Amino acid sequence: MYELEQVSNRCYYIHCPAKIGIYLAGESHAYLIDSGNDKEAGRKARQILDSHGWQLAGILNTHSNADHIGGNRYLQGQTGCNVFAGGIEGAFTKYPILEPSFLYGGYPCKDLRHKFLLAQESEPLPFTDEGFPKEVEVIPLPGHFFHMVGFRTPDDVVFLGDCLSSKETLEKYGVTFIYDVAAYLDTLERVAEMKAACFVPAHAETGTDMGTLAALNREKVYEIAAFLLETCRKPMIFEHILQAVFMRYGLTMNFEQYVLVGSTIRSYLAWLKDKGEMTVDFSSNLLLWQTL
Repeated sequence: MYELEQVSNRCYYIHCPAKIGIYLAGESHAYLIDSGNDKEAGRKARQILDSHGWQLAGILNTHSNADHIGGNRYLQGQTGCNVFAGGIEGAFTKYPILEPSFLYGGYPCKDLRHKFLLAQESEPLPFTDEGFPKEVEVIPLPGHFFHMVGFRTPDDVVFLGDCLSSKETLEKYGVTFIYDVAAYLDTLERVAEMKAACFVPAHAETGTDMGTLAALNREKVYEIAAFLLETCRKPMIFEHILQAVFMRYGLTMNFEQYVLVGSTIRSYLAWLKDKGEMTVDFSSNLLLWQTL
């Protein structure tokens, strides 16, 4: 864990639960791409930079999930570096209580206010700020989260954030977090067609072609959608739909899984309703979902 892997002359990643990318803008100036899940991850990243004589010039955040911005506060406090985040991701980075609040749909209880869902706040700048490395291309990759992006470096390495899950993750957990299903499918199509010298997904193996993995992720989306359509042939309240999903994929319910999987399934239901494949009925003050 926290081994440094080189993928090009100027790009590396730190092997950890959510890969931390490194882009060398010069002999001694380095940008991190995401910062890991907590202060300790930030400390480990700084130790690696220091051991190579690299000065932290800034942090480029792909999105604002806590496991990608958890080291921001420590690194910004220690070095005064800039943090860059785009759109809604910038708001979540500055006010991280938004993540567990959004997932829960209200003020989150203590069970949800922990480092896996609630990072420490940091002060981000937009990608349009003059301090952002202009040679780095920002690639919109929405779907997994609101305004998630990837980054293409000058030596053609693309850091993909969370738009792809590994085959092992798909098989183990079944349901991976998605905010906007339609946007996610569009992103998968774009990623499958992308060309680069190397791709670095945060939660999958690096490679030169992501087409096969993108197809596996796409198949999983349609598999879950088909299961929901089958489950809702009779009117169902959300809690029973969620229970069926947990049983189908062998998941264990706790507060964290309830909000992560629950939010994802709500997104699937909204997508299916918008496509005209599912409808709702308010009966006896209950919201019932049913396949058309």
